[in-house]
Parts: sequence; structure tokens; C-alpha cells
Amino acid sequence: MKRIAKTQTVQDYAVAVGHELGLICTKISEIIAQQLPEAEGKIWHGSPIWFIKENPVVGYSAQKAGIKLMFFSGADFDEPVLKPGSGKFKDASITITQVEQIDVADLSRWLAKARMIQWDYKNIVKNRGLLKLKQD
Repeated sequence: MKRIAKTQTVQDYAVAVGHELGLICTKISEIIAQQLPEAEGKIWHGSPIWFIKENPVVGYSAQKAGIKLMFFSGADFDEPVLKPGSGKFKDASITITQVEQIDVADLSRWLAKARMIQWDYKNIVKNRGLLKLKQD
């Protein structure tokens, strides 16, 4: 995989990763915009991430294997296809290698869960590294 140049916007990221992976990024971004209109998408730690009230909920990054679509609280979604991350966080992800693999119904369901189930990543430092379920 080629090295991704530092980008300023979600759209720039899709261009920077190349045509095939860029198509995946664009499709995912469009679905996120439709399903989570209140979320703010921006480049965070080098990857497109969407935030609801400054709390990260979903994002993706280009990997050798494809586009890794990650839900920050996805380990609690009860979705077997989403693989939990390793470590103390509550993330889960799926790797997509072709735009045709994007199941709009699945992604829409996961995004609805991302809105409802949120661990409070925004305040993790203030909470001394303790991850708490966000209560709004």
C-alpha cells in the first residue's frame, strides 16, 4: 500500500488512498452523512472520524488489507461480523476490500447503534483513563 499523504478533509483522504480504496471511502462517507447528519466528520490522528457532541463514534482507515471501518463502541453492538479490537477500548471493526461489500442495511444498523451506544472517549483523560458509558 502506498503511503498516504497528510490530508485536511475527509474528501482529500478518499483521493489520497487511490481509486479503489477511495471508492469505498466515498461510499461509506455518504452513508454516514445520510444516517448520522448530526455527526461532524474530520481528520483525526490521520484518518476520517465522525464525532457526535465531540465524542468519536465511527471512522475508517486505509490498511494493507483494505479499508478498516471502525466503531468506537462497536464491541457492545452485538454484531458478530464486527471484530472487537484488542485492548481496553470498546471498539470493533470490519475490513472492506471492495465497494460491493458495503451492505447498506448493515452499515445503517451499525450507525444507529453508534448513535445510541457510546462510551465516553471524549473524557477519558479527565476520567484518568477509565472508559465510562456515555449518559445523555
